[in-house]
Amino acid sequence: MESTVEPLEGNKVKVSVTVEETEFDHEVDAAFRRIAREVRIPGFRPGKVPRRILEARVGTEAARADALQHALPEYYAKAVTEHDVDVIAAPDIDITSGQETGSVAFDAVVEVRPQIVIGGYDSLRVTIERPEATDDDIDARIDHLREQYADLQTADRPARDGDHVSIDIAGSQGGEPLSGLTASDYLYEVGSGSVVPAMDEQLRGAKVGDILTFTADHPDPSEEPVDFRILVKDVKEKVLPEPDDTWAAEASEFETYAELRADVAKRLGLMKVVSAQMALQERTGEALAALVSEEVPEPLVNAEMQNRLQDLAMRLQAQGMELGQYLEATGTDQESFVEDLRSTATSAVRVDLALRAVADAEGIEATDEDLEAEYASVAERVKETRKEVRRRFERADQVSAVRSDVRKRKALEWLLEQVEVVDEAGAPIDRSLLEIPSETPEDTAETGEEE
Repeated sequence: MESTVEPLEGNKVKVSVTVEETEFDHEVDAAFRRIAREVRIPGFRPGKVPRRILEARVGTEAARADALQHALPEYYAKAVTEHDVDVIAAPDIDITSGQETGSVAFDAVVEVRPQIVIGGYDSLRVTIERPEATDDDIDARIDHLREQYADLQTADRPARDGDHVSIDIAGSQGGEPLSGLTASDYLYEVGSGSVVPAMDEQLRGAKVGDILTFTADHPDPSEEPVDFRILVKDVKEKVLPEPDDTWAAEASEFETYAELRADVAKRLGLMKVVSAQMALQERTGEALAALVSEEVPEPLVNAEMQNRLQDLAMRLQAQGMELGQYLEATGTDQESFVEDLRSTATSAVRVDLALRAVADAEGIEATDEDLEAEYASVAERVKETRKEVRRRFERADQVSAVRSDVRKRKALEWLLEQVEVVDEAGAPIDRSLLEIPSETPEDTAETGEEE
């Protein structure tokens, strides 16, 4: 088999393949063997009919047509692999000779992934939240923990958000009481919105003994509005425990409040760093995608949409849910879902093309050592040997795809080191703040881990 590749307009190439007659005869023989397994001729067992008998019965034309149908996709795939053509769509194949006899030749016109050139990637500026836990952040987390140990005490004042009020509630429609919206001595947190929003509006500023009557939308939008009558019987406010050593010992494994606060600061700081790292990568991708001015090929967008849809379906299936149920639960209509899916897929394709452009411009390559490291990483995840993983990729002709993925990852890593990182105020962020701190000897001693 001989093959050539010729670039065409419109982001397409023409793959031309020629197969000598002697080579193609093997495909015709294989076609006759397939036919022999299907036809029934008296005196012969299935699959044992001699070729000369089949030639007389079905003719060589049928066998040659079968051979062309089976072999041409394989020849095309070999040519694409040989020339490392990055196809993104199904080819249009035109047989130019050999349909009846002789050598076989065909042309395959196919769309390929575009190679783009972008500028400005080496001077990107991205804005992220400063990866540091402030005193306010720590106080808020401490207060959240204190609320779990709060006491409710009667408040001699009107109710406000955060208070718990004891009420008798009666909901009715057309004078008929609704069992699901009727209760006595019901403890309700003002501002929680757990019944209907109008109820919170009525309870704000209410005092013990007040009787509130109002009409509000039913919690179920398909139902008619509901008439409410509420008697306020008690107003209680949350009293948080003092942030001292006694409370710290009760609420945590630490003996002092200072130790608890230090641990909260450490954990919150780590969360801030991880969040900042994710934000940096996401914002860099968004900035990079914005540099791509070309229209992205529709086949790439469709393929990305399909991959994302399959991934979502698998995750939903693991939770025992179907896509329709997910859309209903999230209140999303199908049209909006598809529109959002297309938007995120298009952005992902732009990032993909841009990273390839950066790798080309900066001469970033995936070495054999990089590939071996990737095989080792996959092997660890799937509990196989590195050689087994390598052979699996080789048999599936996926080595080129692996090399491309590694190359893009290296391009992103390079890019993340080049971008200017600033906070919301425009102040530069020291890159050392984006590194996860290593554990100190004291930390490892506390957890019992070895250094």
